[in-house]
Amino acid sequence: MRPNRRMFAILLGLTVALCFAYLIHEFRRPSNYPPGPPWLPIVGNTPYIRKLARQYGGQHKVFEMLGKSYGSDVIGLKLGREYVVVALNYPAVNEVHRNDVFAGRPDNFFIRLRTMGTRLGVTCTDGAFWAEHRSFVTRHLRQTGYGRQPMQLQIQNELNELVDVLRERHDEPIWPGSILSTSVINVLWTFVTGTRIPREDDRLQRLLGLLQDRSKAFDMSGGVLSQLPWLRFVAPEWSGYNLLRRFNRELNEFFAATIAAHHRHYSEDKANDDLIYGFIKEMRDRRDEPGTTFTDQQLTMIILDIFIAGGQTTSTTLDLAFMMMIVRPDIQARIRTEIDKTLRADELPQQTDRTQLPYTDAFLLEVQRFFHIVPVSGPRRTLADCTLGGYRVPKNTTVLIGLRTVHMDAGYWGDPEAFRPERFLDAGQATLGKAHLHTDRLMFFGIGKRRCLGEVLARACLFTFFVGIMQKFELLRPTGGDSRMEPSIVLRPGITLSPKPYEVVFRPRF
Repeated sequence: MRPNRRMFAILLGLTVALCFAYLIHEFRRPSNYPPGPPWLPIVGNTPYIRKLARQYGGQHKVFEMLGKSYGSDVIGLKLGREYVVVALNYPAVNEVHRNDVFAGRPDNFFIRLRTMGTRLGVTCTDGAFWAEHRSFVTRHLRQTGYGRQPMQLQIQNELNELVDVLRERHDEPIWPGSILSTSVINVLWTFVTGTRIPREDDRLQRLLGLLQDRSKAFDMSGGVLSQLPWLRFVAPEWSGYNLLRRFNRELNEFFAATIAAHHRHYSEDKANDDLIYGFIKEMRDRRDEPGTTFTDQQLTMIILDIFIAGGQTTSTTLDLAFMMMIVRPDIQARIRTEIDKTLRADELPQQTDRTQLPYTDAFLLEVQRFFHIVPVSGPRRTLADCTLGGYRVPKNTTVLIGLRTVHMDAGYWGDPEAFRPERFLDAGQATLGKAHLHTDRLMFFGIGKRRCLGEVLARACLFTFFVGIMQKFELLRPTGGDSRMEPSIVLRPGITLSPKPYEVVFRPRF
């Protein structure tokens, strides 16, 4: 054999051997990895999961189906190049929430694109950086009145405006989801920026539309853009890449003007007026520190996190609560009777009234349990090799948390598919002031160190807005309405689940 042919044969053999070794590595499951479907090289389980998600109506339902197929409450996947483990029962979900080894956040293309190419903010960071900035945000929100009477007054102000809007449109069929987001966002926006966003602001409506599109285009694992980021070069529109870029650009423009105005008008006596002024004070105090993380870019990312977190989940839950009022008029009548017996017609509700309205509070808990608009939460990243449910989970594995499976566990709830607020009350009627039953199994806002920053605001908004509207209006199905606008308890999939648009008539009671 000639030398050049011999060299070619050696190179060909090495190439084949390397390709074979690569394929073995790609197909191989880590030792004692949780059970799950076999995966393909490069793409992993991504095509298979996406196909089933379209078939079953969402990624969360695929995870549940796989858990049953493999007889395991912890399943192991590979999405693109990332190992992904999903916790599907209460013990595993509780472990992920409380064990610090699961406290990391993934560092991938989708996460960085979400925060404009950086790894900043609070939601998608971890370690000392996350701890420092979460502590700062928590402390300064409290100083501006968050979780105290100023927050309740702001919520009541927004409630009054919402009532005025509904009175102006009395007897007109309305989709509640089209007007609720502005009211919820304005409460939080006031704490962040010191001002409200006018309801008629075109930029706000455009941003809310983008936020809704974003929630439907991706799932909690980031969707195809996270798992196969190279698709942005081939199909930028289909993959959601262009959508995220538009979303980031418009948010950046929106926030930049507000931050610049705060810089221009800053003075020491304004440091506790809102979060932005507080952050600017911290920036000035630390400007001589080498490598300070208190920058305009980090401030922008913190506002982005707050905007995304507060932009949809509370208003979607309210939307579903109002939908159930026309789906279950018997529950509407019972709630109204309880409210009328407890509050005067001219009395504004507030969070402290919860103990006086046990059935109404139980109803709101049941809305959140039954609809589980965040069916899968996370994502988390393991900070070291660890175990979950008896299986080994390698370091830097992405971990998703199955909340729907906890909230719909037949072994615990008995009849989880039934909408029944009474499950949270004691045998008769809940004693006033007594804690509701079974709330330890409710994880709408997470538990542990990464518990949602906006929980206090979300609970107060949800209760105050709902009770205030039910106090002032009777909710009715439109007569002779469009059949396509009928309410449905089947929600649309996405990062968060949402109801399809429906119509309801808000008829003033007095």
